[in-house]
Amino acid sequence: MNLLIVNGYDKKGWCKLAKYKIQPICEFYRDQLKKIDPKIKATFIYPSMDLKKVYDDSFFHSFNGIVWTGSSLNMYDNTKEIKNQITLMKRISNLPIKIFGSCWGMQLYTVCNGGEVKKNKKGREIGISFNISLNKKGRDHWMYKKKPKIFDAFASHLDHVTKLPKKSVALADNHYSIQSLSSKNFWGTQYHPEFNFKYTGQILNARKKLLLDENLFSKNQIEGLISSYKIPHKDSYSNSVTDFNIRTMELSNWLKYIKKN
Repeated sequence: MNLLIVNGYDKKGWCKLAKYKIQPICEFYRDQLKKIDPKIKATFIYPSMDLKKVYDDSFFHSFNGIVWTGSSLNMYDNTKEIKNQITLMKRISNLPIKIFGSCWGMQLYTVCNGGEVKKNKKGREIGISFNISLNKKGRDHWMYKKKPKIFDAFASHLDHVTKLPKKSVALADNHYSIQSLSSKNFWGTQYHPEFNFKYTGQILNARKKLLLDENLFSKNQIEGLISSYKIPHKDSYSNSVTDFNIRTMELSNWLKYIKKN
């Protein structure tokens, strides 16, 4: 299977993480997908880093599916880097190509298709998003085949979908926000089914000062959380985050869906 992975970060946002030696998001996403299907081939593009790059429709049609990563960008900032991704997503959304968007990817699709994304008044959700619950449409959706009806997932976001994109349905939510949605050619999650303890812990460490400034954690709490993510005890977390197959079920179901459709 040949996939296109679109990097959602701009240079400034990624540099803040890169100095902590975090694996580039596209490479990490590819590696998680290859654990599901070792035969996957991936190509990366960087629309908020390479602003002058132009692609023909034939380029996108050469892929079986497109994955859009997370990002540290906020839709309402409306920078040239964000505008470039909006232009690209609007274009791809009109092509008959299957797209999976994690976090920023879902927010971007939402705004490009008549929905709304705003800063969440409840604050940032980071680390683990607890008690995500499937609604009836979610329980019947291909994305969630064999997934628990209530589960936890890794997350890192400040913004949330406040109005669904046109011709889409919400599939899951928790006390914090809408956590997933789908349309004809798009599946999206506000959480990160591709993340694991190590990667999430690295992000927590890189954003430690920010989290302390936001009073989201005390110093002892954030240090303890980062430490626990290095060697997580299975009894401390649900199997929806400790078991790779359950954690990545949305992605494996998406890959199966592409092959059958």
